[in-house]
Amino acid sequence: MAIISSRRRHCAPLWGAIVLAGTALAGSLSAAPDGALAAQPRAAASFAVSGVFNGVTATSASDAWAVGGNNGNTLIAHWNGTGWKQVPSPNASGANTLDGVAATSASNAWAAGLYTTSASPGGEPLIERWNGTKWQVAATPTFSGLTNILYGVAATSATNAWAVGYLDNSSSDSQSLILHWDGTTWKQVPSPDPSTQYTVLYGVTAISATNAWAVGTAAFSPLILHWNGTKWQQVPSPASAGDDVLYGVAAASATNAWAVGSDSVKGALSFHWNGTTWTQTPGPGGSLGSFSSVAATSATNAWAAGSTGNSTLIAHWNGTTWTQVPSPNPTKAKVHTLNGVAATSATNAWAVGYNSAFDGSNQRTLIAHWNGTSWK
Repeated sequence: MAIISSRRRHCAPLWGAIVLAGTALAGSLSAAPDGALAAQPRAAASFAVSGVFNGVTATSASDAWAVGGNNGNTLIAHWNGTGWKQVPSPNASGANTLDGVAATSASNAWAAGLYTTSASPGGEPLIERWNGTKWQVAATPTFSGLTNILYGVAATSATNAWAVGYLDNSSSDSQSLILHWDGTTWKQVPSPDPSTQYTVLYGVTAISATNAWAVGTAAFSPLILHWNGTKWQQVPSPASAGDDVLYGVAAASATNAWAVGSDSVKGALSFHWNGTTWTQTPGPGGSLGSFSSVAATSATNAWAAGSTGNSTLIAHWNGTTWTQVPSPNPTKAKVHTLNGVAATSATNAWAVGYNSAFDGSNQRTLIAHWNGTSWK
């Protein structure tokens, strides 16, 4: 089973008419310190096209997916062990983008995001499935609010998958949204809303049919939910209330899970689950950035990715501490952001995102690979 991470919340808007909730473009456009891009490794140049990658997943060294959007159209690329290649991806009505992706095998993958309609200009849930041959739009519930968005997706088998985000209720308040795939249909599942005005889920991960985690924010305080096979319940978060948000979550086992995000004061935010409680762990020293995504393969191997200033941010967990490692920023005088990270082993991990001009224009996809020694 792939170790899946579904997080990202720092992508630039893909079209002017829509502003995605949770987007933190302003933070990623802040001025970089002099020399911030010096002595940085270059990103893998095997695949770069117009657009943004928001999520990545991998099942092996020869099977990985990256998803996102470009000018209102979905964008999907596949890694076959040799190179990345864009594959045809369907669109629903209006503008489309994909925010998260998860795969359990070479013939079963899911991507989640949104498409727009006249009734829901902010978005309706968009889910697409890979059947081993092509991507197809899957039927999903529709909602009456102006904005109903999916940000993260996770799967453990062909009959068990989750997608999370938020919806607007009749009072135009943002409420958590969780959909479940049972092998036949996607259905909404009841989910807690600690804040009646603003509860948003950004990331989800699943270990089994009876163990899954979802993270986000409730009134700008960290939110952690757990699925026990029967219902979703809120779990205490170690952080105090404030402008803190969790964007990504990943689990290597029932006793080893990570949740990452952003602390408005301290920067990158990291929580660890040991099977009993969530505790906060210090982020990499000197990082005032934000983690968008996390992936874990063991108790001594985890990756967190995001941005700091105008530069990419990647940190590694070795079982004791988080350490920032050099990460690609392929062009000077550009904004660089990583939105997703996935790993299958200690020698195989991927991080995806984009680079753009300071005003958000000229977006180009960004892919980096960890080969056991360095990110390139």
